[in-house]
Amino acid sequence: MPDFDKLPEDKSRQRAVPAGRIARFGTFGRLVGGVASGMVAEGARRIASGEGINARDLILTPGNVQRMTDRLSHLRGAAMKMGQMISLDAGDFLPEELSRILATLRDQANFMPTKQLDAVLRAEWGPDWRKQFRWFNPRPIAAASIGQVHKALTRDGEELAIKVQYPGVAKSIDSDVDNVMTLLKVAGFAPPELEMGKLMAAAKQQLHEEADYTREGAQMAMYRERLAGTPGFVVPRLHEGLTRGSILAMSFEDGVSIEELGNEPPERRDEVFARLIRLVTRELFDFGVMQTDPNFANFRYRRETGEIILLDFGACRPVDPMVANGYRKMLAAGLRGNAEDVLAATIEAGFMMPIVPEKHPERVNKMIEIVIGEMREDAPFDFGDRAFIPLLRDEGYAIAQDKDTWAFPPIETLFVQRKVSGTALLGARLKAKVNIRRITEDVLATTAPLPAAAA
Repeated sequence: MPDFDKLPEDKSRQRAVPAGRIARFGTFGRLVGGVASGMVAEGARRIASGEGINARDLILTPGNVQRMTDRLSHLRGAAMKMGQMISLDAGDFLPEELSRILATLRDQANFMPTKQLDAVLRAEWGPDWRKQFRWFNPRPIAAASIGQVHKALTRDGEELAIKVQYPGVAKSIDSDVDNVMTLLKVAGFAPPELEMGKLMAAAKQQLHEEADYTREGAQMAMYRERLAGTPGFVVPRLHEGLTRGSILAMSFEDGVSIEELGNEPPERRDEVFARLIRLVTRELFDFGVMQTDPNFANFRYRRETGEIILLDFGACRPVDPMVANGYRKMLAAGLRGNAEDVLAATIEAGFMMPIVPEKHPERVNKMIEIVIGEMREDAPFDFGDRAFIPLLRDEGYAIAQDKDTWAFPPIETLFVQRKVSGTALLGARLKAKVNIRRITEDVLATTAPLPAAAA
């Protein structure tokens, strides 16, 4: 196999990852400087035209958001990951322009120059690493926030996908999260009334776990075992001999973007997406473990067989029994049409603070009625019809004007809700239609409440 130095370079999306603290701090500094300049220019334009101004509007101009997207793509690591999380978690609630530009963080990423890649592989596998392969493609088949994936063929003829972590990513997680949080506060997304400490600590913990590829390999092997008897899913096989803390080697599983499922005949599209919903319910009520990152790139679709390929298990985490059982009570009450029990379960699981229905009973009741109405329909739910979302959003925004109601749900609740919301967002993208009531009735009938966690 030839040295990387002798291969033709494709520099269209190559960009070295800033690995040291000083280099990454400098990139953040240029980002802040660029945003500040953009704010001054936009403020001058608005004053000249007689428009009112506020800091948040000045920050969230297309030019500034593009600057943020470009710099976060350059940094990769925790900085880019948090940008992806914002674009997914906010779903329908972000301004359209901001959502569209941030979505590029999910769809595009730069990748390492071959010299930087070779240095990482030498550090992990030794200087003679090439001897283990017939060929190793230096151009990645995928590039994301924490690492990039390469296709390779071993001397034994095994086709592998090899995920290589960007240098310096693991060591920069804490400072990256702190710097992104500072930007969010300046932009008005993290008002001082909210206690951000626990959220930041949880984000750092998850990102440190995602950067541990040995841990991810173990989680992938566990999912492969759990789903071995379930038709319709493919989980790559772990190659332990080549896996390291910052390199994850697995069987290569061919497929297309999960979004291509939207081009399939409606019957196939709906059947496959229903299978994905059932997987989420099994994670929540059966496995007691959930892959909490709903990024669309974590799923691939195999047209020939209709199978879903599951990728990226770095965000797997145990499901808190209190959260799972709270969902169970809430769904059961929703199927019964009992709004009072739905509210009680919502509060018990931490989805809503008690002060919210105390101060805004009519708005809360209206939101619950909307959700119950959708749940109880014994017919395919049209994920592409988002007509009820503005209704929920309007009520939620009205409640959010009351600062007394500002509080984060428990961290474990947020992780589960992120997966549920992200799956629904994928359903909307696919315009899938699935009988949610039937799936809910089935999962409640075939699973039992999770035992309480040991004190």
